[in-house]
Amino acid sequence: MSFRVRSSKFRHVFGTAQKHDVCYDGIRVSNNAHDSPFCSVNTKFIAIITESAGGGAFQVIPLERTGRIDVNFPKITGHRAQVLDVQWNPFNENMIASASDDCYVKVWMIPDGGLTENMSESTVDLAGHQRRVGIIQWHPVAENILASAGYDYMLFIWNVLAGEAIKRIDCHVDTIHCISWNYDGSLLASVCKDKKLRIIDPREGVIRQEGPSHQGTKASRITFLGKDNRLLTTGFSKMSERQYAIWDPKDFSKPLKMEMIDTGSGVLFPFFDVCTNMIYLAGKGDGNVRYYEIVPERPYCYYLDMFATNAPQRGLACLPKRAVDVSACEIARFFKVQVKGLIEPISFKVPRKSELFQEDLYPPCAGDRPALSIDEWISGTNRSPVTVSLRGGFTATERKEFVAPEKKKAVEETDGAPQTEKELRKAYHELREENKKLKERLSSQEIRIRQLEAENRR
Repeated sequence: MSFRVRSSKFRHVFGTAQKHDVCYDGIRVSNNAHDSPFCSVNTKFIAIITESAGGGAFQVIPLERTGRIDVNFPKITGHRAQVLDVQWNPFNENMIASASDDCYVKVWMIPDGGLTENMSESTVDLAGHQRRVGIIQWHPVAENILASAGYDYMLFIWNVLAGEAIKRIDCHVDTIHCISWNYDGSLLASVCKDKKLRIIDPREGVIRQEGPSHQGTKASRITFLGKDNRLLTTGFSKMSERQYAIWDPKDFSKPLKMEMIDTGSGVLFPFFDVCTNMIYLAGKGDGNVRYYEIVPERPYCYYLDMFATNAPQRGLACLPKRAVDVSACEIARFFKVQVKGLIEPISFKVPRKSELFQEDLYPPCAGDRPALSIDEWISGTNRSPVTVSLRGGFTATERKEFVAPEKKKAVEETDGAPQTEKELRKAYHELREENKKLKERLSSQEIRIRQLEAENRR
């Protein structure tokens, strides 16, 4: 009986950790237990959420500034509580959004060359969530549209240019673990603590598809798998086994495929590459990155290999495809945040001897130009991302100047009202105590009234 090996140009992809002199060291990475990658990267900068006393902070480091980072390196310090997520705008390399425990989403403009001093004044403040905001995601096609999910079970779609919400979506009954835009930005998928998977129309704010997801109690993650809107989720079984599942967007009654991975305890972060149809799974606290190839027919997903090290990862960020080294047949580059404050680039390559441009490895990928304006997207127009060829290298398009909306005076609006979750909890307990005292006083007054009524009847 003959055995036939499956043909794939990605069967021999291998990962390589970069030398220490091209790493970033000495960073005080946040110790927050929130299930976030804690970093984000684009073709100019890497952003890392850091420890901060008396508020929230993150650092933005130019990619070329490798080596040990000075303890006094400038930070972005405008949040009043811990920062939980950061994401770069795909169409503006100098714009980054941050979400925080203080219930705010803030947008910042980073000068070319990076910061020279601490930045505390944001460009845009997006206020609307009533509890901490843990997830943000930029729209993949339309310019200056941002989605955010908070612990108030609300989803907001923001118009960053105007500094206001386009849509408030109230369709979840518990904490939202993860959200993901589809390829053309017409749908939004979410996984929730209620162990359900949803596809949402972000313009109408209605659920298009809903069904059971992973049945474990720990956090799940989700991502769309390219143009056909299939989805991949990572999560836990009832026995706390880590697993991934692939779903048909038209039928959530059962997954197309569900496979147990291991019995690790960390959340699995999925990173999908639409150009190679490869999915990378990196577990929080693990020292490895598994990678698979997604195919349209059964069995839908093939295991390729695993990049393994002894150092556990606190988080992971993936470099945009347009910035990889095509001359070295590099198909992906990750930045691994280690517990001890080291950020280590990991390069994934296809082993080929030729240094010529490999067209089969590098189809046109998403560029840095939006395909839609805000108004076009709101009106219902859908378009695929504007793609660029990597032959000869990528050239960035000229950036339009961002005109920030006028900020509202938050102090006057809130009138001293609690903003952070800690302040809200304190105010809640103070009100409970005050309510208890008022009830006791009312009870004693009622007793006194009954005594006086009895005396009058005599």
